[in-house]
Amino acid sequence: MFSINYRDPRPVYEQIMDEMRKLIIAGVFAPDERLPSVRELAGQLAINPNTIQRAYRELEQSGYIYSVAGKGNFAGARHEVDAGRKAALLRTLREAARELRYLGLSETELIEALRQEEGSDNHA
Repeated sequence: MFSINYRDPRPVYEQIMDEMRKLIIAGVFAPDERLPSVRELAGQLAINPNTIQRAYRELEQSGYIYSVAGKGNFAGARHEVDAGRKAALLRTLREAARELRYLGLSETELIEALRQEEGSDNHA
C-alpha cells in the first residue's frame, strides 16, 4: 500500500495520516470501505500498533475515517470531513498562491493550474 520514509522529518503517524488521506481522496478506499486493521497495517509497515492507532484517531477526528466497535475502521464520506480541515487547506492554498504570485506566476496561470487540477479530478 505505502511505506514509511525514515528520512522524512515528520513523525511516522503523520506520514501514515497523509498517505491514508491521499488514498481516500483518490478513491482507492471508497466511502464505507473497511480499512486495514491496526494490527495488519502495523505488521505490514513493521511499526508499533500504537502509531497506527494514533494516525487512525487523528483521521477520525478530521472526518476522513470512522470506526465501528468490533468491526474496524472505514473510509468516511466526503461530507464528513470537518470545516476546520477545509479552512486549513484554504489557508495553505492562499499562502501558496501568494508565493507563486511573488515568484512571477500570473493570476491567469494560477487559475489555469486550478482548472487543470479540477479536470484531473473528473478523470480519476
